[in-house]
Amino acid sequence: MTATRDIAIVHADAALVAVDKPPGLLVHRSGLADGEHDVLVDRVRRATGRLLFPIHRLDRATSGLVLFAADRELAARLGAEFMARRVDKRYLAVCRGWPDAEGVIDHPLDAPGMPEKKPARTAWTRLATAELPIPVGRYASVRLALVEARPETGRYRQIRRHFKHASHHLIGDTSHGDGRHNRFARMHLGVHRLLLHAWGIRLAHPATGEPIAIAAPPDAEFRQAMARLGWPELALAGPRFDAPD
Repeated sequence: MTATRDIAIVHADAALVAVDKPPGLLVHRSGLADGEHDVLVDRVRRATGRLLFPIHRLDRATSGLVLFAADRELAARLGAEFMARRVDKRYLAVCRGWPDAEGVIDHPLDAPGMPEKKPARTAWTRLATAELPIPVGRYASVRLALVEARPETGRYRQIRRHFKHASHHLIGDTSHGDGRHNRFARMHLGVHRLLLHAWGIRLAHPATGEPIAIAAPPDAEFRQAMARLGWPELALAGPRFDAPD
C-alpha cells in the first residue's frame, strides 16, 4: 500500500485502481448530500492524475476498499459483476454480544425512496470475542465480537441493518446501533467511528480474467480498539479467501 496525499492507494494498474476510503467521506456527490464538496472521487482523481470512475460504493461511515476503473465502460461492466454477485466481498466489524461462530442473516431490506423490500443475505464468521467487567445498560459486563461479514447482496446499509436485525448492533453505528454500547466505545475504547471496514475484495481481473484478491487493513482508530479488546494480532491480518473454483 502506498499513500498518495491523503488517500491510500492499495492497488493500481492500467485498468483497475483500489483505494482505502477513510470513514466519514462520501464516495461521490449525491442528492442525499447536497453541497458536499470533499468526496472520494475527486480525491482519487487528484491523487492519481487519472480520470477514474468508481465501480461500487461504500456508505459515508464505512471505511475500506473502493475500486475504480479506467473508463466508464469498464466501470459499468465491473459494476455488473458486483450486481451479479460474482465479486467476493469481506468486511471486518465489531458488534455487541457474541453471535454464533458462523451463520447467515436472510432478511429483506428496503431503501430510501424504494419501499418495496428486496432479498438480502449476509453471511458471517466470528473471529474473536472479548468481555470487559464494565456495566452497560442492564448487563454487569460488556461482550463484544469481531466478525468477518460477507454480504451476498448489496442492499442499502445492508451489513449495519442486518446486524441490528440480529440484535448484534455494530459498534459506533449512530443510525442503526445501540447508543449505550456506542457511549461505552467512546469512553473506554476511544472509538468515534463506525467499526465497519471493507477489508478485502476478490474478483476476476478485467484485463486477464485471472482472480485477483485485494485487501486493506483497518485504520489506526479501528486497530486501537482491537488492541484494547485483546485482538492486536488480528489487526493486520487479511481476509482468507477460499481457493477459486
